[in-house]
Amino acid sequence: MGDFPLHLVQAPPRPAFGRVKALAIGVVTLAMCLFLAGAAARPQVRPAAFAIPGMTAIGSPPAGRSWAPAPRAAGGLSSLATAGRGEFALHTVGGDVTFLPGVNLGGTTPGHQPGELAITAGQYRTWFAAMTWLGIRVVRIATIHPPAFYRELAAHNRADPGRPLYLMQGVYLPDESYIEKNDLYDPAVTTAFRQELRDADRAVRGDLTRMPQPGRADGTWDTDVTPWLAGWIIGAELDPGATARSDARNAAAPPVRGRYVRSTPRATPTERWLAARLDELATRQAAAGLSRPLAFVNGAATDPLRHPEEPLAEQDRVQLDANHVTATGAWPAGIFAAYHAYPYYPDFQRREPGLLAHRYAGRPDPYAGYLAALRRHHGAVPTLITEFGVPSSIGSAHQGPLGRGQGDHSEREALRIDAELLRLIRGEGLAGGFLAAWTDEWFRSAWNTRRHQDPERRQLWHDPLTSEQHFGLIAMDAAGAPDATTAYLLDDEDGWPARRVTARVDEAFVRLRVGLGDPAPATLTLGFDVLPGLTGPPAPGTANRGADAAFFLDLTTRTGQSYLRTQLDPLPLDVTVPVAARGPGALGWQRFELVTNRAGTAPGTGEKLPAELQNAGMLRYGGPAADSRSLWERDGDDLLVRVPWAMLGFADPSRHSVGVPAGRGLTLQVSPGIGVTVSSTGTDQATAPVTWVNWNRPYHTERLKQGADQFRDAALETGGP
Repeated sequence: MGDFPLHLVQAPPRPAFGRVKALAIGVVTLAMCLFLAGAAARPQVRPAAFAIPGMTAIGSPPAGRSWAPAPRAAGGLSSLATAGRGEFALHTVGGDVTFLPGVNLGGTTPGHQPGELAITAGQYRTWFAAMTWLGIRVVRIATIHPPAFYRELAAHNRADPGRPLYLMQGVYLPDESYIEKNDLYDPAVTTAFRQELRDADRAVRGDLTRMPQPGRADGTWDTDVTPWLAGWIIGAELDPGATARSDARNAAAPPVRGRYVRSTPRATPTERWLAARLDELATRQAAAGLSRPLAFVNGAATDPLRHPEEPLAEQDRVQLDANHVTATGAWPAGIFAAYHAYPYYPDFQRREPGLLAHRYAGRPDPYAGYLAALRRHHGAVPTLITEFGVPSSIGSAHQGPLGRGQGDHSEREALRIDAELLRLIRGEGLAGGFLAAWTDEWFRSAWNTRRHQDPERRQLWHDPLTSEQHFGLIAMDAAGAPDATTAYLLDDEDGWPARRVTARVDEAFVRLRVGLGDPAPATLTLGFDVLPGLTGPPAPGTANRGADAAFFLDLTTRTGQSYLRTQLDPLPLDVTVPVAARGPGALGWQRFELVTNRAGTAPGTGEKLPAELQNAGMLRYGGPAADSRSLWERDGDDLLVRVPWAMLGFADPSRHSVGVPAGRGLTLQVSPGIGVTVSSTGTDQATAPVTWVNWNRPYHTERLKQGADQFRDAALETGGP
């Protein structure tokens, strides 16, 4: 700017009184605009949210209308939201909100079982700030959380009253023995649930003290969060078989004629039992002058629709219908339907003609068709999808139409699909969509990896093959012990095919850096000996008979495959398939594969449906920043390799336990460490073994997943600014 005369690039000074006058006019104008628009000021920067790596890349949400609560009085009760006439309306200062983008928040962190509620006040504080920053308007919890949850939620909302985070409170069944007893009306089951409903009502009102008891939160709840309580969803997805047998046993159960909630003449015994519990909850809330929309948990396996094309009869055995539970005129907040509905299961989504013919966004979309069918069925009862999403895992547990399977998605792809599903849920006229999980949860199991693991210690390590552990917006990455070091397994500048090999372990991977020899090999096999006493035919591409697991890597085509010795192959624990159905493998070895569907028979046609397998051991090339499923990449003259514990046959790496199948059961054998051999074109190069210390405490770091901005955009779009 030095080449221009100063008076052309700098405004002349103004008198001091002029600046004051201009500022006053600006403030008044801005205030009038915000008042007329019913808007809230742009949210303040939240340093707490930025404690999560990746959050700083997400821009500030736009200014918009105020979401501050504006409850309405009716019949002597205060209603923050009302459900009826096909609409769920959250009453806010900026007007009624009729679609709620939300997220489910679990109760624990890595290293803990689900009953060990381990989230700290600081984590709640950070997470609530991050949820708001990402456009999420509702947090749903399935059970009573510790007092810190409610204190931090209230503090968060008071600090930014125009951008509160609303609560959808759940109440879980503390006694699930109805499954073994085949009786939901069992006195112990009913009494335990009634007590939990009582405690939940008192917890949200800040009027509860509980002594320590395994599996539940304890302490003193002294914070009232009912100003932001949007509704209640009680119960859990019920076991279809146990529910059917309970209905048969309790056919004579009387109808419910509560003051606030009643069962209809068509209600099943289970629906009557749920209506009675909802009326008890409503009675407690009404005594405090409150009325909030009520629902019970339902899922696709127990929805009120019939699915004659469903191959598994158990998935269409029981129908639970929110239309059979009604609110009386004394309960102004009403009743809504709440579903856990995923785009990959049950299989009727792949076979039902009416769903396959449904079109959304210019193409056939059976998931959209299913949601549309639910909405049509419920009519005046608004419907929310209170769990949905796909996981960002290497392993898949089920195939789904339109590529929306239960796993085998990168983080970016999973969150693109999640964003697409949230828009679809609103586009089909439903009232809200809650993403399945805020964080990845290490304790979770999937049906096709559960038998491969030690269930008592699953929470101590993180398995990228277990899809259920990877539904979150926030990754909980394995970090390894703070004092862990990188071990040198090989250091030979003249060595070939490798000059140097180093290893580092954490709770998810054995991480190898392989310095390639000169010339660099075209192909490479990494052999892993986890049980020295187990030998047999050599690993693919080698003469190494000691290896029990192997990574075959083609550096030219950038492809790879993971193999396990047949004695360690976990697939027979889950399914029996013909030999020809398995992928190609060397003698005595199998590709690492997972079953994603068991064989069955199509009803009506009698068509035999084969078991479906995923080649989960296909080794993608690239860095995790490009594709979170990638396990190896070239870094100059080095190869960086991440080896999941499961691909080595471990059932629990925290105790060196290798899973050895024995029939349909799993035996555990202790590994002394992992012998590593690097092989190429007839040369087998042994290295020192990978060793580590057993752990009972895992370490992890939090990170916003790649592609989270896509979900943030969908949340802002569907929920409104």
